[in-house]
Amino acid sequence: MEGLKPVLGMVMVQMAFAGLNIFFKLAINDGMDMKVLIAYRFLFATCFLFPLAFFFERKSWSKITWKVVMLSFLCGFLGGALAQNLYIASLKLTSVTFILAMTNLIPAFTFILAVLFRLESLKIRTMSGQAKVAGTLLGVGGAMLLTFYKGVPIKLWKFNLNLSSHHQHNSSGADVAKQATNQALGSLLAICSCFFYALWLIIHAKVTVQFPYSTSSTMLMCIMATIQSFVYALITQRDWKQWRMGFDIRLLTVFYSGAVGSGLIITVMTWCIKKKGPLFASVFNPLMLVIVAVLSSLLFNELLHLGSVLGAILIVIGLYMMLWGKGKEAAKLRESNAGQRTDSGHIHLIIDSSHHSAQTGSPDLNPKVAPIILD
Repeated sequence: MEGLKPVLGMVMVQMAFAGLNIFFKLAINDGMDMKVLIAYRFLFATCFLFPLAFFFERKSWSKITWKVVMLSFLCGFLGGALAQNLYIASLKLTSVTFILAMTNLIPAFTFILAVLFRLESLKIRTMSGQAKVAGTLLGVGGAMLLTFYKGVPIKLWKFNLNLSSHHQHNSSGADVAKQATNQALGSLLAICSCFFYALWLIIHAKVTVQFPYSTSSTMLMCIMATIQSFVYALITQRDWKQWRMGFDIRLLTVFYSGAVGSGLIITVMTWCIKKKGPLFASVFNPLMLVIVAVLSSLLFNELLHLGSVLGAILIVIGLYMMLWGKGKEAAKLRESNAGQRTDSGHIHLIIDSSHHSAQTGSPDLNPKVAPIILD
């Protein structure tokens, strides 16, 4: 059961991110400036995480070094302000379907970067290495098939809720309709967004080693991203009407994207990265397309097609192959560690004087003798 927790955590992450894309779609229909949304998103995330980090991890704040601060600044820039604003710029130049398809380049970028940074071992001659490569490629291919191949329509529901009809063109709706469609530039921006997000996963893995406190490290990253996003949004958006929040879909989108999308979910992702590594986290990304396809069918009256079903099957197979490869490597590592243990029959007498000092911060004048361990 312990091994299933990271898997369940990443499935929850992708479900939450799928909901985030639904809210983004409603906010765009309402005419909201997405740069302002990104700035508010990280502000709400910081406000959500600060009390949690204060109550549960404030003792760890003394371990925050300048290196941790600089890495958090870099994470906030790469995975927060830069990647998110590139994502929005590409979304304006292309479409939601296209940008969601392009995000499935993240596992490929992460796999390459993880190998280059020696966070993942390729081992292409082993079955586990081949399974990781094939699973990653199969998941990306399935996501592309889901997006670009339609096939015959499949009617899943006898009813639907067309939410988009309730939130359209309340303000600057004409601007949304006149957005540019420069496919070449939009593709370049989408590729850059995916690359910087993958690079964020790699650097974030380094942060979890330097400062292994999920809530506090996520809070630091959100603080940095808030400052960077507000500076960029204030420079590019001078219409104060876009900054005004009411009790409508915009406020709901900002709250969800901040508290859930950036606060709770990134904390869960940070924990999963610490447990399984950045490649494990990125390979779940194609699941978001499957969930968005189902939600769009139910909530926006969009039909599912044969391509969606076939793509979903490929994604599941790819994920299974990837997890199987990771599991095989973990099993071999455990066997290797077991083989390096001391020969049986040896007696170890362990005197532990560090336990009390680690708890209280003061040296223990009465060291404890641990139980004798027979190998």
